[in-house]
Amino acid sequence: MTVRYQTFKTLALLLGFTFIFSGCIGTKNGVNVREPIDEVPTTAASGGPRLTFGIIYPMVNDTYEMVTENAEAAAADHDIKVIVQAPDEANLEQQIRIMEMMIKQEVDGIAIDPVDSEALIDVINKAVSSGIPVICFESDSPSSQRNAFIGADNYKTGIVIGQTVDTLLGGKGMILVQSGMPHMLGLTQRLQGLQDYVAQHTEIDMLEVRHNDGSEANAILQLEQMITDHPHFSALINLDFVSSSSSVLVWKAKGLNRYNVALGLTPYVNQSIENGQITRIISQNEQNWGQAIINNLRKLAQDETLPEYINTEITEIRN
Repeated sequence: MTVRYQTFKTLALLLGFTFIFSGCIGTKNGVNVREPIDEVPTTAASGGPRLTFGIIYPMVNDTYEMVTENAEAAAADHDIKVIVQAPDEANLEQQIRIMEMMIKQEVDGIAIDPVDSEALIDVINKAVSSGIPVICFESDSPSSQRNAFIGADNYKTGIVIGQTVDTLLGGKGMILVQSGMPHMLGLTQRLQGLQDYVAQHTEIDMLEVRHNDGSEANAILQLEQMITDHPHFSALINLDFVSSSSSVLVWKAKGLNRYNVALGLTPYVNQSIENGQITRIISQNEQNWGQAIINNLRKLAQDETLPEYINTEITEIRN
């Protein structure tokens, strides 16, 4: 079978998956929007003013859908309105525009997973100076005035991934690495942790690293190219959610039985480990992020003090 035909087959699978997923989210001005399903009263049960929190993702992905469901469940317990928005694909300008819109709407708190920690400093600081508390999650913007960071230690996550592949390969072999946005701090930290561990503790050869920029189409094409260029690779390492889900499509299309280490636990990826497309999942306990976001934004809205770092820890999942 030719590479061109195989790539076409893989992209067909992707388009089908994307069509199903996109039905769950509406689009407004190029930005995907998910509003709470049910209308709720305009005042809290306690009689106080109703709170409105905004959550901004880097892009649309089923991992973030899981976070949204968790956040909305936590918000419903306190009569909180949640506004959830994300660019179609990772896009700095759209994240800035969404932040500006939420500042203008005078929401009571914002949680953002920044695609570029440095480029978003000004708009994060603008929100804070306007009296709107800001929490970063998954990837941090430590040089900004954000109030707290929710997530796992991303450098340590890279080390854990390195330890996992070390165990799988017995300290030797050849790996391919997929990641997302090259300017996203959390992803650069994961990659650095992986590179440091592999270089210091193994004889594993890192053949190639590719960045998909948050695009599933790019992730599939790049993985196809890497497999063609390095057909004797021993394992694939995915450092972001897009790479993880895209690798499953490639594994299915090609019938591969190589080791495949995924980042992030979702029902889709969890099913894939049961089906054999994924070997290990390294999770930062993403299923708890939504509740952590709502609970800690509530504390900030009530003028409570938060620790600067709220650690969600790292979990390795195997079949």
